[in-house]
Parts: sequence; C-alpha cells; structure tokens
Amino acid sequence: MSHFHNYYLIRLEYLGFRYSGWQIQPKQRTIAGMLDKTFTFLYSSKKFKILGAGRTDAKVSALDAAFELFLEEPLEELDTFLIDFNKNLPADIRLRSIEAVNSDFNIIKDSKSKEYHYFFSFGKKNHPFSAPFITNYIDQLNLEMMKEGAALFQGTHDFSVFTAALKPNAKRIRSIESCCIEKNSLLKANFFPEESYVLKIYGEGFMRYQIRMIMGALVQIGKNELSLEQIMDSLKPGSDMKLTTIAPGSGLLLNQVNFNG
Repeated sequence: MSHFHNYYLIRLEYLGFRYSGWQIQPKQRTIAGMLDKTFTFLYSSKKFKILGAGRTDAKVSALDAAFELFLEEPLEELDTFLIDFNKNLPADIRLRSIEAVNSDFNIIKDSKSKEYHYFFSFGKKNHPFSAPFITNYIDQLNLEMMKEGAALFQGTHDFSVFTAALKPNAKRIRSIESCCIEKNSLLKANFFPEESYVLKIYGEGFMRYQIRMIMGALVQIGKNELSLEQIMDSLKPGSDMKLTTIAPGSGLLLNQVNFNG
C-alpha cells in the first residue's frame, strides 16, 4: 500500500440481516462490497482501498464497526464526504464519523478490544419482525445456569474448541475480560418480546465463530444438554470436546471497537 499517502479511520453501523458478512464474496451482497461499490460510484477516478477492523459473519450487525480508507489524494471536506456517502448507501448501512490518521496507524494491529452483544429470548415464539435482532429459542432455558456458565469464560483460556475452523498457527489462548448475561436494555421495539436477554462479551480479539459457539454452548447448558463441568473441561489445553451448536448470526451485534491511543 506504499502508493497510498492518505489514511482515514471511519466508524460505521449496519444491520447485517440482508448481508453475507463483511468480506467481499463473489455473487454475494456484503458490507465491504457495498462500501466499495459506493466509493467507486462517487469517486470513480480515485484509487482507494478499504480495510476493515474485523470480519463479521453473515447476518451479524454492528453499532460501532470501523474500517480504514487508503487514498492517493486527500479528501477535501470530511463532513461533505460523510453526507454524500450516506446519501448513496442503502438504508441499513450508515457511516458515523471519519478522521484522518497517520501512516503509523494499523487498523488490525491497533485494534485493542471489542465488545459483542448476543441478543436472545426463549419460551415462546417471537413476532417475526424481531428476527433480524433477536435469536428466539422456543424451549424453556435455565437462565440462572446460563449466567453461571457465562462467567466461566472470563479470564485466559484455550479456546480451540470454540472455533469452527482452527488454523495451524491460530492464537488459541485468548483473554476475555468480561462475559455475562443480562436483561436486554439496549434494543427496544414494540414488536419485541416482553423479556429478552443479552450475552455481553468483552475482550482483545476473537476467533471465527467463537462468540456464536460460546452462545451455543450456553444454550445447551440452558437445556441441560451440557454441564458447567464440561464447559470448564472444554477450556483446558488439549480438550477433545466437540461442540455441535453454533448460534445464528442474526442475534450477534458488534457493539464497540476500541483502538490503541
């Protein structure tokens, strides 16, 4: 990227229900693909590159995602750029802010921590309009046991069991600063169920499907299909446990990304 001399950190939010994730894929509607398409339409003569702070899965949403925009020539008016870009984006994607950064900034390496929320309800079927936001489990779940299970993921553990595609050189030992289940007070709508809940996870970084597999394991605890002891064993180095449940992407929300400095 040495031919790029202008760098911008852009924050955005999006509803992921219509998209096949962040990363550009052939013949698929993606968040990065829509950003590329919009920039090309507005600035067809400018050479550019977009690099995200991470890759969300299909149907996953974000209230505070980020990407870095690389340009040969500087943008003239940042406020005008935001207005024009938002006018041409679909209604389910919105840029929130833009700031110039220097060449030392690295959106991947400087990503210090991320907070994800997973929204769910249980016991009876939800209004269909809730589907893009809240995963609905018809079964009754033991919420108190799930809360106990969530606390077990806090700290530094071997999360090899909690990824669907473990690469040979992947960083398996990860630290989670907090992991808890609370009542949902963030997202509200008149078609939401009377009670819904949110799994809040905060940490430095996560492997592919890690949070969705943690949520899946907690649901299995709630159904008495897994015990707290099995969760503790699954976090030990060398565990051969095989988890079978990956929670749907539509309940997951990237709530915050923090950067060094």
